[in-house]
Amino acid sequence: MGLYHLIYQSRAVAPFSDAELVALLEWSRTYNRQVHVTGLLLHSPDGRFLQILEGEEADVRKLYYEHILSDPRHHQCQVLGEGNCVERSFADWSMGSRVAQAADLHALLQSSSLNSSTRLGPKPTIRPELLELLLDFVETQAAQ
Repeated sequence: MGLYHLIYQSRAVAPFSDAELVALLEWSRTYNRQVHVTGLLLHSPDGRFLQILEGEEADVRKLYYEHILSDPRHHQCQVLGEGNCVERSFADWSMGSRVAQAADLHALLQSSSLNSSTRLGPKPTIRPELLELLLDFVETQAAQ
């Protein structure tokens, strides 16, 4: 198999507390390190999630279709894109996370220094199709 990415969005059934988000990220990072999956999880204040998963196709698909879809904490899961990719955009992040405040995310994504470091580690090289999905997610948040 080859390198694969899957991008999905969902909505929380109930608001996540800070502690619940931390617990979710800790589990995700531990699991993802074990199966060599990397990615980014965005959470908006209105309870939406957008996640990008990268890794071997079988590992990414298993994580999404066997773990994420069956998680009762969210619903309205929708795959936005999936397929083979040449390189990882989030290679240094077992699961990077950001609260998706429109202004902050716009600054991150439109920065001319996307490859400089952040407190989460090096910023990823973002492929155009991922950038488009991320910006769309932010635009939807800003409009609400």
